[in-house]
Amino acid sequence: MTSTAQPPPASGARSARPEHLGHVIFITAAAAMGGFLFGYDSSVINGAVEAIRDRYDIGSGTLAQVIAIALIGCAIGAATAGRIADRIGRIRCMQIAAVLFTVSAVGSALPFALWDLALWRIVGGFAIGMASVIGPAYIAEVSPPAYRGRLASFQQAAIVIGIAVSQLVNYAILQLADGEQRGEIGGLEAWQWMLGVMVVPAVLYGLLSFAIPESPRFLISVGKVDKAKQVLSEVEGKNVDLNARIIEIDHAMRREHKSAFKDLLGSRFGFLPIVWVGIGLSVFQQLVGINVAFYYSATLWQSVGVDPSSSFLYSFTTSIINIIGTVIAMVLVDRIGRRPLALIGSTGMAIALALEAWAFSADLVDGKLPETQGIVALIAAHVFVLFFALSWGVVVWVFLGEMFPNRIRAAALGVAASAQWIANWAITASFPSLADWNLSGTYVIYTVFAVLSIPFVLRYVKETKGKALEEMG
Repeated sequence: MTSTAQPPPASGARSARPEHLGHVIFITAAAAMGGFLFGYDSSVINGAVEAIRDRYDIGSGTLAQVIAIALIGCAIGAATAGRIADRIGRIRCMQIAAVLFTVSAVGSALPFALWDLALWRIVGGFAIGMASVIGPAYIAEVSPPAYRGRLASFQQAAIVIGIAVSQLVNYAILQLADGEQRGEIGGLEAWQWMLGVMVVPAVLYGLLSFAIPESPRFLISVGKVDKAKQVLSEVEGKNVDLNARIIEIDHAMRREHKSAFKDLLGSRFGFLPIVWVGIGLSVFQQLVGINVAFYYSATLWQSVGVDPSSSFLYSFTTSIINIIGTVIAMVLVDRIGRRPLALIGSTGMAIALALEAWAFSADLVDGKLPETQGIVALIAAHVFVLFFALSWGVVVWVFLGEMFPNRIRAAALGVAASAQWIANWAITASFPSLADWNLSGTYVIYTVFAVLSIPFVLRYVKETKGKALEEMG
């Protein structure tokens, strides 16, 4: 039940710069290490795909399942992280994720057989799912209100940096192995080192979790008010009216409506129309094939004749483009709006994907694309990632956080996020087999989805820029 007995108290938070902003930035960056590991673990497999295929002598269908199976863990981790965090705290939840990341890295680097490699992939996926939920939640709860938006962007920035660093590390390891993904380094094959190196950021994440405070919101929920005041004074400054802030947070928690799945149901089409729009945004974000660029790009380039060393380098350069595009989106999303940015991105992606489809339609000459088509494919791949990153990569998450009415926001977000993991799995699991069938045809499919996203946005998606969350209906 939503309490309406009394109005919320005046905020005790200040809009001025807190004295300990540097400390707040450290706390936020430490929490965002979960986002870094999210990006790193999601994309590091890119460097091991062909080596796993060769090591275990498996076909494209089986290979795809090993790569995509981590997404099952992601879905479970994301679905359960909130409840775990509410029971044992945000910091303990981070520490569990750090342990799972570490165990997954060691297990993936030292598998006995294909089945336990798949098992460790699921464990890593569970950690990714936890990190995808707990990081943004914790950052929002410890950030001073005046800085919350900028500090919240640390999570997305950490994800794209994690993707880039994983590709750089993969490239460096490949050079040490003389360009061979199965080349030996210290008794292990190169791909095993690629998957195992994640132990380093995973351990760092765990250590940093001991250096940051628990969320004031959780502390208040378990009755540790004095500790909550101490944390609030650290992150918002000693001149803040701490008693007013405690009352404000407590009041907000008491009046929150705990949305349930039944709240999302409409009379005609199952879900309410706004929920379908959220699902549509999530699905379109994945069906343009973006994760092919992060899970399979090295395999893709090698399939059209690029040598392994260069293919790994191109994987790294697309990751850098991903960072640049994300920064552009962060700068523009509040200036030109979410909807225009989505339309710009859809148009750019459709053109780039169409050019890739054309380039891959050429017959290979001596196992390679003709020079013109090769150059076009390489440029178009980078342009595609740029337009995705500066639009749908960021805008979808902004939309999902803003578009739903307060009474259904949490449940609707959960459904939309689940749809995103399912679509991600569908693309990841299908690409190797589709590429074997017809690589150009596969990119035609992604192009069609990019084109269809334009009328979808024009017809169904409303601008949320500049509107209060309470205005969403």
